[in-house]
Amino acid sequence: MDITDARQVRLEPWAEGDLWLLHRTNSPEMTDHLGGPETQEQLVARHRRYLAVEQPGQMYRVTLADTGETVGSTGFWERTWQKARVWEAGWGVLPEFQGRGLAAQAARAVVEAAAAARTHRYLHAFPGVDHRASNEVCRKAGFELLGPVDFEYPKGHWIRSNDWRVDLGRA
Repeated sequence: MDITDARQVRLEPWAEGDLWLLHRTNSPEMTDHLGGPETQEQLVARHRRYLAVEQPGQMYRVTLADTGETVGSTGFWERTWQKARVWEAGWGVLPEFQGRGLAAQAARAVVEAAAAARTHRYLHAFPGVDHRASNEVCRKAGFELLGPVDFEYPKGHWIRSNDWRVDLGRA
């Protein structure tokens, strides 16, 4: 299958039945750059937050457009960054689907969704400076590298991240 076209993925709004996906992405390998796996209580709380995200921000389950098979998750939400309200984006692709360009396609789709919201000018992503794959996703999805920053994620855990940004007025 040729997956170079962004239309190979579809974003489905996060739903009540998607908690299983948080369990799948909660492995040590998938959370190594995010402070490690979360407890069951933390996963349930995250799921509830994902369900509560109101438009214009949104969390999504990423599926293959042709089969509907779930490959990961992505989304965008509001945050204050350097004294301004902006969008922040994040994503994760299940191990069996990694290395196929799907995360970059999902990230491009999230850029389009955030731009369509017409709420904030910028969408940021903050992958760890040593997380090569996520930094490459940002580059492939059209984000501009602004440079390294200290970033708190999860709360109480500081990491050195790259600040990537998309100007949604140009997206």
